[in-house]
Amino acid sequence: MQDYEDATAFLGHWGRFQQQVFFLICVSILTNGLGGFFIVFVADTPAHHCLIPDVNLTVDWYRAVIPIEVVDGKQELSRCSRYRLDVVRNLSAQGFLPGRDVNLTDLEQESCVDGWSYSKDIYQSTLVSEFDLVCSEQWKKPFTSTVLFLGILSGSLISGTISDRFGRKPVLFMTMGVQAIFTFAAIFSRSWVVFVILFFLNGLGQISNYVSAFVLGSEILTGKVRVLLSLGITLSFAVGYMFLPLFAYFLRDWTSLMLALSLAGFLYLPLWWFIPESPRWLLSQGRADEAEAILRKAAKKNKVEAPQPIFDGVHFLRFTMTTGYIGLSLNTSQLHTDPYISCFISAAVEVPAYISSWLALQYLPRRLAVICIMVLGGASLYSIQLVPQDLSGLSMTLEMVGKFGVTAGLSLMYVYTAELYPTALRNTGMGMCSAVSGVGSCISPFILELSVYSKYLPQIVLGTLCFLAVFASIFLPESFGQPLPQTIQQMQKRQRIKCPCMKRKANSKSVGMLESQF
Repeated sequence: MQDYEDATAFLGHWGRFQQQVFFLICVSILTNGLGGFFIVFVADTPAHHCLIPDVNLTVDWYRAVIPIEVVDGKQELSRCSRYRLDVVRNLSAQGFLPGRDVNLTDLEQESCVDGWSYSKDIYQSTLVSEFDLVCSEQWKKPFTSTVLFLGILSGSLISGTISDRFGRKPVLFMTMGVQAIFTFAAIFSRSWVVFVILFFLNGLGQISNYVSAFVLGSEILTGKVRVLLSLGITLSFAVGYMFLPLFAYFLRDWTSLMLALSLAGFLYLPLWWFIPESPRWLLSQGRADEAEAILRKAAKKNKVEAPQPIFDGVHFLRFTMTTGYIGLSLNTSQLHTDPYISCFISAAVEVPAYISSWLALQYLPRRLAVICIMVLGGASLYSIQLVPQDLSGLSMTLEMVGKFGVTAGLSLMYVYTAELYPTALRNTGMGMCSAVSGVGSCISPFILELSVYSKYLPQIVLGTLCFLAVFASIFLPESFGQPLPQTIQQMQKRQRIKCPCMKRKANSKSVGMLESQF
């Protein structure tokens, strides 16, 4: 088969056609940034305590009926218990005063049998306040996030195969529609179970849309513009992410926020008439006439003449980086007392991370870039536990440096992965890697819960994964400065790597068996 990039060199790298594809694909990712972490606000836990029904209590007893607990060195109202209301009502009726006539520590406590009262200082409502996901039901909050990531994992497994079979463009728009439809449908949930089912279906489109857009753009664009695409897509995600706290600030009811995000998703469906299918994929399916038709239209847009005829016949790293990225992103509520500022800081850090990733892709070998970025992330996360408690600003800075590292690494790995797989299997390979990384996404919410046992345990776990990723990256093949492989044979030739811990075998068959493992 004639080399694709040689055959399409007449188009140039940055004509009107390429600019249109670049811009529209980047624009399609804005909704991913908006919707990727809306769960941070939708499922946040407002301050709450047991609901006190309308009973005859004196002011003193009404204030004292909720026990005071010490949490992280601070006194606050108990979230899950109150003094027995019948006892308190009798004491109040008899004129006894709490703390003077009655020792509160001697009173029996009970659970929140009448429900909870939620603060509306920040939110009008969230999933937590809507479905009482507190106390004995608190496990449902991190599980809600995990359900989304299970949907993402499932979508990654399915969408890659579908994309390689039916095309990049149909899957891109199908997954965009899935996100918009099920985000909208979840608004009408009348139970937590219904919500998580719809949330799972929403997840089927999340990363699948991102991967399909990335693969489509990577196969259409050539040269340095392909690397520039990674910067454009990731920055578009970051811009959407930074707009999320703005949306959430003005829409403090969870249903209103999700309605706005779903409507934003529907706005992008008309892009179907402006984004072309991947000519590379069409060629791999034997549909050369359709590929040529797209390229001839591209030639007209670029005002060049097309020849006649045009054609003549990494898993663990993604797992680690996704686990760290999702975990640190979901942990934004711990950065600052204001959740909107926290979310914006977390989103803003991604901008320099994506720019750094782009620069690394431009000038550094892939393996060296991954190693440097993950060492930075792991060292920063490990260092947090060494910071004195009164230097909270330094702890926040180190955590954001850690997020900078894993975000830059994850962005880099999308390009790296696409460079390793041939055209016929590229979306399947990307989907499989996304599925493996999706496992990391699923466990990330529960990694954060490890702080119950030790405050810095989540950061230690994520830092350890970063250093394990450094070790794993040593065995990856290098793809810097090489064209995208079109066939499995070209991919296999590229993967002739030398493992430093194993001696080179003279027998060529044995070498081939070793190579096939990587």
